[in-house]
Amino acid sequence: MKSSIQINPKDMINASLVFFVVHSAQVGVGIHGFQRVVYQDAEKDAWISVLIAGLATHIVALCMIKTLEIYGSNDLYGIHQEVYGKWIGNFFNVIYILYCGIAFFSVLRNYIEVIQTWIFPGLATWFLSATLIIIIIYAFSGGLRVIVGVSFFSIMLALWIIPMLLFPLKYAYIEALYPILEEDIIAILKGAKSMAFTIIGFEIIQIMYPFVKDKENVKKNVHFSLLFTTILYLIVMLVSLTYYSEGKLEKTIWATLTLFSFISFPFMERFEFVAICFWMLIILPNLCLYLWAAYRGAHRVIKISGTKFVWIFSLLVFIATIFVQSRSQINMINTQFGNIAFYIIFVYPIILLLIVMLKKKFTSKKEQNNEKV
Repeated sequence: MKSSIQINPKDMINASLVFFVVHSAQVGVGIHGFQRVVYQDAEKDAWISVLIAGLATHIVALCMIKTLEIYGSNDLYGIHQEVYGKWIGNFFNVIYILYCGIAFFSVLRNYIEVIQTWIFPGLATWFLSATLIIIIIYAFSGGLRVIVGVSFFSIMLALWIIPMLLFPLKYAYIEALYPILEEDIIAILKGAKSMAFTIIGFEIIQIMYPFVKDKENVKKNVHFSLLFTTILYLIVMLVSLTYYSEGKLEKTIWATLTLFSFISFPFMERFEFVAICFWMLIILPNLCLYLWAAYRGAHRVIKISGTKFVWIFSLLVFIATIFVQSRSQINMINTQFGNIAFYIIFVYPIILLLIVMLKKKFTSKKEQNNEKV
Protein backbone atom coordinates (compact mmCIF):
# COMPACT_ATOMS: atom_id res chain seq x y z
CA MET A 1 0.00 0.00 0.00
CA LYS A 2 2.91 2.36 0.48
CA SER A 3 4.27 4.12 -2.55
CA SER A 4 6.53 7.12 -2.78
CA ILE A 5 7.67 9.84 -5.13
CA GLN A 6 11.26 10.75 -5.87
CA ILE A 7 12.28 13.94 -4.09
CA ASN A 8 15.56 15.80 -4.22
CA PRO A 9 17.02 15.95 -0.68
CA LYS A 10 17.64 19.67 -1.26
CA ASP A 11 13.86 20.21 -1.46
CA MET A 12 13.17 18.61 1.92
CA ILE A 13 12.11 20.80 4.86
CA ASN A 14 11.99 20.36 8.63
CA ALA A 15 8.65 19.63 10.30
CA SER A 16 9.01 22.74 12.45
CA LEU A 17 8.52 24.87 9.33
CA VAL A 18 5.14 23.21 8.72
CA PHE A 19 3.77 25.46 11.48
CA PHE A 20 4.59 28.56 9.43
CA VAL A 21 3.42 27.04 6.14
CA VAL A 22 -0.01 26.02 7.46
CA HIS A 23 -0.62 29.29 9.30
CA SER A 24 0.48 31.47 6.37
CA ALA A 25 -1.74 29.41 4.05
CA GLN A 26 -4.76 29.96 6.32
CA VAL A 27 -4.44 33.68 6.97
CA GLY A 28 -5.02 35.77 3.86
CA VAL A 29 -7.68 38.05 2.42
CA GLY A 30 -10.44 36.25 4.32
CA ILE A 31 -9.47 37.89 7.60
CA HIS A 32 -10.27 41.31 6.11
CA GLY A 33 -14.00 40.78 6.38
CA PHE A 34 -14.98 37.28 7.53
CA GLN A 35 -16.87 38.78 10.49
CA ARG A 36 -19.76 39.96 8.32
CA VAL A 37 -20.57 36.62 6.69
CA VAL A 38 -20.36 34.74 10.00
CA TYR A 39 -22.41 37.41 11.81
CA GLN A 40 -25.16 37.16 9.20
CA ASP A 41 -25.77 33.58 10.34
CA ALA A 42 -24.82 33.48 14.04
CA GLU A 43 -25.03 37.16 15.10
CA LYS A 44 -23.75 37.60 18.70
CA ASP A 45 -22.70 33.94 18.85
CA ALA A 46 -20.41 34.33 15.83
CA TRP A 47 -17.40 33.80 18.10
CA ILE A 48 -18.75 30.31 18.92
CA SER A 49 -18.95 29.60 15.19
CA VAL A 50 -15.26 30.52 14.91
CA LEU A 51 -14.41 28.05 17.68
CA ILE A 52 -16.43 25.28 15.99
CA ALA A 53 -14.74 25.98 12.65
CA GLY A 54 -11.35 25.83 14.36
CA LEU A 55 -12.23 22.52 16.01
CA ALA A 56 -13.33 21.17 12.63
CA THR A 57 -9.92 21.99 11.14
CA HIS A 58 -8.24 19.85 13.81
CA ILE A 59 -10.55 16.90 13.12
CA VAL A 60 -10.11 17.11 9.34
CA ALA A 61 -6.32 17.58 9.69
CA LEU A 62 -6.20 14.36 11.73
CA CYS A 63 -7.98 12.53 8.89
CA MET A 64 -5.62 14.03 6.30
CA ILE A 65 -2.48 13.09 8.21
CA LYS A 66 -3.76 9.58 8.97
CA THR A 67 -4.37 8.99 5.25
CA LEU A 68 -0.91 10.31 4.41
CA GLU A 69 0.70 8.08 7.05
CA ILE A 70 -0.98 4.98 5.62
CA TYR A 71 0.56 5.67 2.21
CA GLY A 72 4.00 6.62 3.48
CA SER A 73 5.82 9.23 1.41
CA ASN A 74 3.08 10.06 -1.05
CA ASP A 75 0.92 13.12 -1.61
CA LEU A 76 -2.81 13.45 -2.28
CA TYR A 77 -2.35 13.17 -6.04
CA GLY A 78 -0.49 9.88 -5.68
CA ILE A 79 -3.03 8.57 -3.16
CA HIS A 80 -5.84 9.27 -5.64
CA GLN A 81 -4.06 7.16 -8.26
CA GLU A 82 -3.42 4.39 -5.71
CA VAL A 83 -7.01 4.30 -4.44
CA TYR A 84 -9.05 4.86 -7.60
CA GLY A 85 -6.68 3.77 -10.35
CA LYS A 86 -4.98 5.90 -12.98
CA TRP A 87 -7.97 7.34 -14.87
CA ILE A 88 -10.45 7.93 -12.05
CA GLY A 89 -7.57 9.03 -9.81
CA ASN A 90 -6.47 11.62 -12.36
CA PHE A 91 -10.07 12.83 -12.62
CA PHE A 92 -9.99 13.61 -8.89
CA ASN A 93 -6.55 15.15 -9.35
CA VAL A 94 -7.85 17.50 -12.04
CA ILE A 95 -10.66 18.58 -9.70
CA TYR A 96 -8.11 19.37 -6.99
CA ILE A 97 -5.91 21.27 -9.47
CA LEU A 98 -8.93 23.36 -10.47
CA TYR A 99 -9.66 23.95 -6.78
CA CYS A 100 -6.12 25.27 -6.25
CA GLY A 101 -6.47 27.47 -9.33
CA ILE A 102 -9.77 28.98 -8.16
CA ALA A 103 -8.34 29.50 -4.66
CA PHE A 104 -5.36 31.32 -6.20
CA PHE A 105 -7.63 33.51 -8.32
CA SER A 106 -9.97 34.28 -5.43
CA VAL A 107 -7.17 35.43 -3.12
CA LEU A 108 -5.55 37.52 -5.85
CA ARG A 109 -8.77 39.18 -7.01
CA ASN A 110 -9.94 39.98 -3.49
CA TYR A 111 -6.63 41.63 -2.62
CA ILE A 112 -6.72 43.69 -5.81
CA GLU A 113 -10.22 44.85 -4.91
CA VAL A 114 -9.04 45.93 -1.45
CA ILE A 115 -6.18 47.96 -2.95
CA GLN A 116 -8.50 49.61 -5.47
CA THR A 117 -11.16 50.41 -2.87
CA TRP A 118 -8.96 51.68 -0.07
CA ILE A 119 -5.80 53.10 -1.63
CA PHE A 120 -5.71 53.44 -5.43
CA PRO A 121 -9.25 53.64 -6.89
CA GLY A 122 -7.97 54.64 -10.31
CA LEU A 123 -5.33 51.94 -10.68
CA ALA A 124 -6.14 49.43 -13.43
CA THR A 125 -6.91 45.84 -12.48
CA TRP A 126 -4.62 44.46 -15.19
CA PHE A 127 -1.65 46.43 -13.82
CA LEU A 128 -2.09 45.22 -10.24
CA SER A 129 -2.74 41.66 -11.42
CA ALA A 130 0.35 41.59 -13.67
CA THR A 131 2.57 43.08 -10.95
CA LEU A 132 1.50 40.57 -8.29
CA ILE A 133 1.70 37.61 -10.68
CA ILE A 134 5.27 38.52 -11.68
CA ILE A 135 6.30 38.60 -8.00
CA ILE A 136 4.63 35.22 -7.44
CA ILE A 137 6.33 33.68 -10.49
CA TYR A 138 9.68 34.91 -9.19
CA ALA A 139 9.07 33.29 -5.79
CA PHE A 140 7.75 30.08 -7.38
CA SER A 141 10.84 29.75 -9.59
CA GLY A 142 12.98 29.46 -6.44
CA GLY A 143 11.33 26.17 -5.50
CA LEU A 144 9.58 24.92 -2.38
CA ARG A 145 12.27 25.98 0.06
CA VAL A 146 12.00 29.59 -1.11
CA ILE A 147 8.20 29.45 -0.77
CA VAL A 148 8.55 28.05 2.76
CA GLY A 149 11.00 30.85 3.53
CA VAL A 150 8.46 33.40 2.31
CA SER A 151 5.88 31.78 4.61
CA PHE A 152 8.23 32.06 7.59
CA PHE A 153 9.09 35.71 7.04
CA SER A 154 5.50 36.71 6.23
CA ILE A 155 4.47 35.62 9.73
CA MET A 156 7.48 37.00 11.57
CA LEU A 157 7.27 40.37 9.84
CA ALA A 158 3.50 40.68 10.32
CA LEU A 159 3.29 39.86 14.04
CA TRP A 160 3.34 43.56 14.90
CA ILE A 161 -0.12 43.98 13.32
CA ILE A 162 -1.81 41.81 15.99
CA PRO A 163 -1.21 44.23 18.94
CA MET A 164 -2.89 46.95 16.86
CA LEU A 165 -6.20 45.26 17.71
CA LEU A 166 -5.78 46.59 21.26
CA PHE A 167 -6.61 50.12 20.10
CA PRO A 168 -10.28 49.43 19.23
CA LEU A 169 -10.71 47.75 22.62
CA LYS A 170 -10.76 51.21 24.19
CA TYR A 171 -14.23 51.60 22.68
CA ALA A 172 -15.34 47.99 23.21
CA TYR A 173 -18.68 47.16 24.83
CA ILE A 174 -18.31 43.70 26.38
CA GLU A 175 -22.05 43.44 27.07
CA ALA A 176 -22.55 43.15 23.31
CA LEU A 177 -21.60 39.46 23.62
CA TYR A 178 -24.57 38.74 25.89
CA PRO A 179 -26.73 36.76 26.07
CA ILE A 180 -24.54 33.83 25.02
CA LEU A 181 -26.17 31.08 22.93
CA GLU A 182 -29.02 33.35 21.95
CA GLU A 183 -29.02 31.80 18.48
CA ASP A 184 -29.97 28.17 17.90
CA ILE A 185 -27.36 25.53 17.12
CA ILE A 186 -28.31 25.44 13.41
CA ALA A 187 -27.53 29.14 13.01
CA ILE A 188 -24.21 28.73 14.84
CA LEU A 189 -23.25 25.77 12.65
CA LYS A 190 -24.19 27.77 9.53
CA GLY A 191 -21.87 30.49 10.80
CA ALA A 192 -19.09 27.92 11.21
CA LYS A 193 -19.67 26.74 7.63
CA SER A 194 -19.41 30.36 6.45
CA MET A 195 -15.86 30.34 7.86
CA ALA A 196 -14.80 27.83 5.20
CA PHE A 197 -13.49 30.43 2.75
CA THR A 198 -11.52 32.13 5.54
CA ILE A 199 -10.00 29.18 7.37
CA ILE A 200 -8.98 26.89 4.49
CA GLY A 201 -5.33 26.55 3.51
CA PHE A 202 -4.23 23.82 5.90
CA GLU A 203 -5.03 21.27 3.19
CA ILE A 204 -1.65 22.16 1.66
CA ILE A 205 -0.16 19.58 4.03
CA GLN A 206 -1.62 16.88 1.76
CA ILE A 207 0.72 17.99 -1.02
CA MET A 208 3.70 19.00 1.11
CA TYR A 209 3.85 15.89 3.32
CA PRO A 210 6.39 13.95 1.20
CA PHE A 211 8.78 16.91 1.38
CA VAL A 212 8.99 16.87 5.19
CA LYS A 213 12.05 15.17 6.69
CA ASP A 214 10.88 14.26 10.20
CA LYS A 215 7.32 13.18 9.42
CA GLU A 216 6.70 12.00 12.98
CA ASN A 217 6.57 15.67 14.03
CA VAL A 218 4.16 16.83 11.32
CA LYS A 219 1.00 16.19 13.34
CA LYS A 220 2.20 18.24 16.31
CA ASN A 221 3.19 21.25 14.21
CA VAL A 222 0.01 21.18 12.14
CA HIS A 223 -2.18 21.22 15.26
CA PHE A 224 -0.15 24.00 16.89
CA SER A 225 -0.55 26.05 13.73
CA LEU A 226 -4.30 25.41 13.54
CA LEU A 227 -4.66 26.40 17.20
CA PHE A 228 -2.73 29.63 16.63
CA THR A 229 -4.89 30.48 13.63
CA THR A 230 -8.11 29.75 15.51
CA ILE A 231 -7.03 31.96 18.43
CA LEU A 232 -6.17 34.77 16.00
CA TYR A 233 -9.57 34.60 14.27
CA LEU A 234 -11.31 34.35 17.65
CA ILE A 235 -9.57 37.49 18.91
CA VAL A 236 -10.46 39.41 15.74
CA MET A 237 -14.09 38.28 15.98
CA LEU A 238 -14.42 39.16 19.68
CA VAL A 239 -12.92 42.61 19.12
CA SER A 240 -15.28 43.20 16.20
CA LEU A 241 -18.38 42.03 18.09
CA THR A 242 -17.62 44.30 21.04
CA TYR A 243 -16.55 47.30 18.95
CA TYR A 244 -19.30 47.53 16.33
CA SER A 245 -22.81 48.45 17.40
CA GLU A 246 -25.60 45.93 16.84
CA GLY A 247 -26.35 45.48 13.14
CA LYS A 248 -23.34 47.56 12.04
CA LEU A 249 -21.11 44.51 11.55
CA GLU A 250 -23.58 43.04 9.08
CA LYS A 251 -23.17 46.08 6.84
CA THR A 252 -19.37 46.37 7.05
CA ILE A 253 -17.67 44.53 4.18
CA TRP A 254 -14.08 44.79 5.46
CA ALA A 255 -14.56 44.88 9.22
CA THR A 256 -10.91 44.27 10.13
CA LEU A 257 -9.65 47.02 7.84
CA THR A 258 -12.29 49.36 9.21
CA LEU A 259 -10.97 48.64 12.71
CA PHE A 260 -7.52 49.71 11.54
CA SER A 261 -8.92 52.91 10.02
CA PHE A 262 -9.61 54.25 13.52
CA ILE A 263 -5.96 53.84 14.51
CA SER A 264 -3.72 56.87 14.07
CA PHE A 265 -0.35 58.04 15.33
CA PRO A 266 1.27 61.50 15.39
CA PHE A 267 3.56 60.37 12.57
CA MET A 268 0.93 58.30 10.69
CA GLU A 269 -2.60 59.46 9.91
CA ARG A 270 -3.95 56.50 7.87
CA PHE A 271 -2.70 53.30 9.49
CA GLU A 272 -4.96 51.11 7.34
CA PHE A 273 -2.91 52.14 4.27
CA VAL A 274 0.19 50.64 5.87
CA ALA A 275 -1.71 47.50 6.90
CA ILE A 276 -3.09 46.94 3.39
CA CYS A 277 0.29 47.42 1.71
CA PHE A 278 1.95 45.19 4.29
CA TRP A 279 -0.74 42.58 3.69
CA MET A 280 0.93 41.69 0.40
CA LEU A 281 3.55 39.84 2.47
CA ILE A 282 0.73 37.87 4.10
CA ILE A 283 -1.09 36.84 0.92
CA LEU A 284 2.11 36.06 -0.99
CA PRO A 285 2.57 32.63 0.69
CA ASN A 286 -1.13 31.90 0.00
CA LEU A 287 -0.65 32.44 -3.70
CA CYS A 288 2.72 30.71 -3.96
CA LEU A 289 1.51 27.61 -2.10
CA TYR A 290 -1.65 27.23 -4.21
CA LEU A 291 0.37 27.71 -7.39
CA TRP A 292 2.91 25.13 -6.24
CA ALA A 293 0.17 22.66 -5.25
CA ALA A 294 -1.52 23.07 -8.64
CA TYR A 295 1.80 22.47 -10.41
CA ARG A 296 2.48 19.28 -8.41
CA GLY A 297 -0.87 17.92 -9.59
CA ALA A 298 -0.39 18.97 -13.21
CA HIS A 299 3.05 17.37 -13.23
CA ARG A 300 1.50 14.13 -11.97
CA VAL A 301 -1.23 14.11 -14.60
CA ILE A 302 0.49 15.36 -17.77
CA LYS A 303 4.22 15.60 -16.84
CA ILE A 304 4.38 19.31 -17.67
CA SER A 305 7.48 21.33 -16.80
CA GLY A 306 7.35 23.96 -14.08
CA THR A 307 8.21 26.83 -16.43
CA LYS A 308 5.56 25.98 -18.99
CA PHE A 309 2.90 25.38 -16.34
CA VAL A 310 3.50 28.60 -14.41
CA TRP A 311 3.18 30.77 -17.52
CA ILE A 312 0.01 29.04 -18.77
CA PHE A 313 -1.50 29.17 -15.27
CA SER A 314 -0.57 32.83 -14.80
CA LEU A 315 -1.98 33.84 -18.19
CA LEU A 316 -5.34 32.19 -17.43
CA VAL A 317 -5.54 33.84 -14.01
CA PHE A 318 -4.54 37.21 -15.48
CA ILE A 319 -7.33 37.03 -18.06
CA ALA A 320 -9.86 35.97 -15.40
CA THR A 321 -8.97 38.92 -13.14
CA ILE A 322 -9.70 41.34 -15.99
CA PHE A 323 -13.15 39.87 -16.70
CA VAL A 324 -14.23 39.83 -13.03
CA GLN A 325 -14.69 43.48 -12.08
CA SER A 326 -17.76 44.22 -9.95
CA ARG A 327 -18.18 43.67 -6.19
CA SER A 328 -21.23 41.47 -6.84
CA GLN A 329 -19.18 39.19 -9.12
CA ILE A 330 -16.38 38.89 -6.58
CA ASN A 331 -18.83 38.27 -3.75
CA MET A 332 -20.59 35.57 -5.78
CA ILE A 333 -17.26 33.84 -6.50
CA ASN A 334 -16.32 34.00 -2.81
CA THR A 335 -19.66 32.49 -1.77
CA GLN A 336 -19.61 29.70 -4.36
CA PHE A 337 -15.95 28.93 -3.76
CA GLY A 338 -16.59 28.81 0.01
CA ASN A 339 -19.35 26.24 -0.55
CA ILE A 340 -17.12 24.14 -2.82
CA ALA A 341 -14.17 24.41 -0.42
CA PHE A 342 -16.34 23.19 2.45
CA TYR A 343 -16.98 19.87 0.72
CA ILE A 344 -13.50 19.45 -0.76
CA ILE A 345 -11.61 20.35 2.43
CA PHE A 346 -13.95 19.46 5.30
CA VAL A 347 -16.01 16.55 3.96
CA TYR A 348 -13.97 14.72 1.32
CA PRO A 349 -10.86 13.96 3.49
CA ILE A 350 -13.07 12.07 5.96
CA ILE A 351 -14.65 10.06 3.13
CA LEU A 352 -11.23 9.40 1.59
CA LEU A 353 -9.87 8.10 4.91
CA LEU A 354 -12.82 5.70 5.25
CA ILE A 355 -12.25 4.43 1.69
CA VAL A 356 -8.51 4.00 2.32
CA MET A 357 -9.10 2.11 5.59
CA LEU A 358 -11.69 -0.16 3.96
CA LYS A 359 -9.36 -0.86 1.06
CA LYS A 360 -6.51 -1.56 3.47
CA LYS A 361 -8.68 -3.97 5.45
CA PHE A 362 -9.90 -5.71 2.28
CA THR A 363 -6.34 -6.00 0.90
CA SER A 364 -5.05 -7.45 4.20
CA LYS A 365 -7.79 -10.11 4.24
CA LYS A 366 -7.09 -10.97 0.61
CA GLU A 367 -3.36 -11.36 1.33
CA GLN A 368 -4.11 -13.59 4.32
CA ASN A 369 -6.38 -15.82 2.21
CA ASN A 370 -3.70 -16.11 -0.48
CA GLU A 371 -1.13 -17.15 2.14
CA LYS A 372 -3.46 -19.87 3.44
CA VAL A 373 -3.94 -21.19 -0.07
